[in-house]
Amino acid sequence: MTENAPQAQAGGTIIPVTLFQQNCMLLWDETTRQAVVIDPGGDVPLIQEAIAKANVKVEAIWLTHGHIDHVGGAAELRDALKVEIIGPHKADQFLLDHVEDSGAKYGMTGTRNFLPDRWLEEGDTVSVGGLSFDILHCPGHSPGSVVYYSRAMKFAHVGDVLFAGSIGRTDFPGGSHETLINSIMTKLIPLGDDVGFICGHGPGSSIGQERMTNPFLTGAA
Repeated sequence: MTENAPQAQAGGTIIPVTLFQQNCMLLWDETTRQAVVIDPGGDVPLIQEAIAKANVKVEAIWLTHGHIDHVGGAAELRDALKVEIIGPHKADQFLLDHVEDSGAKYGMTGTRNFLPDRWLEEGDTVSVGGLSFDILHCPGHSPGSVVYYSRAMKFAHVGDVLFAGSIGRTDFPGGSHETLINSIMTKLIPLGDDVGFICGHGPGSSIGQERMTNPFLTGAA
């Protein structure tokens, strides 16, 4: 992925990790080669290989929410890279407090409970190099889910809030279908049809494509 912005150019790669095939993302500023890892769900050696191949310096780990498939490798990668963990919203602390228990249920080894160095709130901003992202708190899939949105690049990383043709599950503790639909309709749809996004699993899409065809948004589901 390469996106052009007025003052910065981004590069990125997706690293599908664990049996969940979760889209861990390595995102960087092409000029400074500063990078972040978004949602290191596991398979930390694979993530480290991708970092080395891209020849970038990871400055932080960003989390979209606290589910095990997105955070299972966060503590291990934090310690290996000696960087901070940023996000999600504090409403997901109950999930981060039980990462080890959740990992054990799925046979995942090496998972550890942790707290981020910084919780994120609606209206916060985070940056890497010259790339800046606004934080949107989008509960529903989990209470503390956040979306990272770049106005300059018309790009968002939405975690498991929205998918190509679907939406995040709401049958987990703290999930709410009504809340999730409200988050999508009031936070994501207003971003504009031309905003593209990467999600936590499967292919990416655009806000416009989902507004027009996603059965959960058109009322067909």
